[in-house]
Amino acid sequence: MNVAIIVAAGQGSRMGGERAKQFLELAGIPIIIHTIKAFEQCEAVNEIVVVLTASEAAGFLELAGKYGLRKLTRVVPGGLTRAESVRNGLQAVSPATAEIVAIHDGVRPFVTSSEITSTINAAHENGAAILVAPVTDTIKEVNGEQVVVTLERTNLRRALTPQCFRYLLLRQAYEQADVNDPALTDESVLMERQGIKVAMVEGSHRNIKITTPDDLIIAEALISS
Repeated sequence: MNVAIIVAAGQGSRMGGERAKQFLELAGIPIIIHTIKAFEQCEAVNEIVVVLTASEAAGFLELAGKYGLRKLTRVVPGGLTRAESVRNGLQAVSPATAEIVAIHDGVRPFVTSSEITSTINAAHENGAAILVAPVTDTIKEVNGEQVVVTLERTNLRRALTPQCFRYLLLRQAYEQADVNDPALTDESVLMERQGIKVAMVEGSHRNIKITTPDDLIIAEALISS
């Protein structure tokens, strides 16, 4: 069984406003619902776990029921960090049946079924796989206010989600992890630290993370198209 963990426990301080960014609407539907629908419609995903703030988690299953999200089985409260939220979601997954776990940001609603399936398949084959996109800007390494070096962008990729792993690999990694470590910005970092090779699957630039008001404008344009 392949399980998706949708992580949406952030407060969205960079977005501003009173409502968490994952509950802002695109085309009249909350962003988080658009995101879950992408996994609902993907045949490679059997079950969905959503991680939300404690205040939002209580009534979310009822909201999700209005949108016919049949694969959503659990809603769990998140932690103080992204890593802690992922760990909480992982603890809600059944060890007896889980094969691949796909971790996805709740505010990336434009991921496609093809991208999800390809990344899950790569994880089945390699143990760990993440979705990435090419870097199109010239990237500089800096020190203070000075440029140190220009990096070769052909060897660089932007990490997207989902990031997919064999369940046991990810569980063991989190058993050894400090979930309060600010360097744990994604799950791939855990694997890299343990010397586990992470395969990459090329994804689309459309798979944006809605973090700022400008991102929301872009998302509205994408959904309109």
